[in-house]
Amino acid sequence: MKKYIKEIIIYIFQLFMFYIFPFFGGPTDGMGIVFILIFATFTLSLILGAFSDNKIKYLYPAVISVIFIPTVMLHYNGSAMVHALWYLVISALGMGVGSLINLAVKKIKRT
Repeated sequence: MKKYIKEIIIYIFQLFMFYIFPFFGGPTDGMGIVFILIFATFTLSLILGAFSDNKIKYLYPAVISVIFIPTVMLHYNGSAMVHALWYLVISALGMGVGSLINLAVKKIKRT
């Protein structure tokens, strides 16, 4: 379990962003909240890709997409379901960039 502590912390923070953060937005802040959530998802996936060496990190985009779906029923209407696809794409992109950073740092350390 200690092996996956970085991943668990990132997942908990992402759950906070999806489930708790929208309660603080007003009724007209919908687009701002979506932008902040997309930015947070990209940043968290970038951090996870850059700092984690475990293979479980590659499940992050799919898990994030799936855990967003219940928030559609809680905070948004049915038209927000398409955002689950955006979270999949954005987190996969962040994971890829983070993994490239991780590889570059390892290569620099070896030389």
